[in-house]
Amino acid sequence: MKQYTLTELQSIAAQVRRDIVRMVHGCQSGHPGGSLGCTDFLVALYFKVMRHNTSFNMDGLGEDLFFLSNGHISPVLYSVLARSGYFPVEELATFRKIDSRVQGHPTTHEGLPGVRMSSGSLGQGLSVAIGAALTKKRKGDTSVVFSLHGDGELQEGQIWEAALFAPAKKIDNLITTIDVNGQQIDGSTEQVLSLGNLRAKWEAFGWDVLEMNGNNLEEVIQTLETAKARTGKGKPICILMHTDMGHGVSFMMGSHKWHGVAPNDEQLSVALSELQSTLQDY
Repeated sequence: MKQYTLTELQSIAAQVRRDIVRMVHGCQSGHPGGSLGCTDFLVALYFKVMRHNTSFNMDGLGEDLFFLSNGHISPVLYSVLARSGYFPVEELATFRKIDSRVQGHPTTHEGLPGVRMSSGSLGQGLSVAIGAALTKKRKGDTSVVFSLHGDGELQEGQIWEAALFAPAKKIDNLITTIDVNGQQIDGSTEQVLSLGNLRAKWEAFGWDVLEMNGNNLEEVIQTLETAKARTGKGKPICILMHTDMGHGVSFMMGSHKWHGVAPNDEQLSVALSELQSTLQDY
C-alpha cells in the first residue's frame, strides 16, 4: 500500500468532503453532518492505518476489516472506498438513485466492493464486528477488526450487550470507535437521552479506552496506530472520537439540523467554496 504523507492525506480528506456535499445535493437526500465529521477518521483508516485489499472478498482473510454501524453516514464510506480503489469514482454520481449500488444505507446484496454489512438499522455493528473478530482469532488470523458507531447509537440496548460480551471473551483484536459529536436527528444527545460519562462506562465494562480529536488528522492517525499496537493484550479497545458534526463546512458545523438534510444550490456553492478540489470531482 502506498505510504501517504500527512499533507497528501489532508488533500484526500478535502476531496472526500467535496464528494459528500455533492452526493447529497445531487439527490437532495442523505446525511452530510456525520459524514463530514467522520471524514478524517475514514481517510486515516483506509489510506494509512488499515491493512486491506481493494480486490474485495467477503472473507477478508489476512486483512484488517471495517464495519460501519451508523450506516446513514454512507456518503463518507462510499467516497473513501471509491477514492481508495474499490470501485469507480464516477459511480458516486448515482448515490441514492434507482438501481444504484450506492444506496442511502449500505447493503450487501447490491454487491458493492468494500461493504461488509447492511447497516440501515442502528445498534447492530458491534455484534457483527465481534463475530468477525472471533472468527479471525479461531482461524489464527492476526489481523484487526475496526467498527464505527454514532454516539446517539449508544442509546440502543444491543450495543451494551455486545459491550459486555467482548471483554468477557477477551476479544482483543477489536478496535471500536464512537463518533462523539453530541448530536442526533432530534437534537443534542444530552437533550434526547444523556449518555453520561462514556469513558467511565466503557472502562467499567472492561474496555481499554482511548480518546482523540477526530477532526485533527494527525492525532487520528497517531491514536489509531496506538490502538492497533495495544491489540492482543486481553482487552477490546474503544476510542472516543470527539468531532464536530458538519466539520469543514462553516454553516453546518455543530448543528443537529444537518444530520439528515441536503444543501440547496446556494448552500452547495458556499460549501464547495470552502472545500478544495484536490483529486478532481467525479
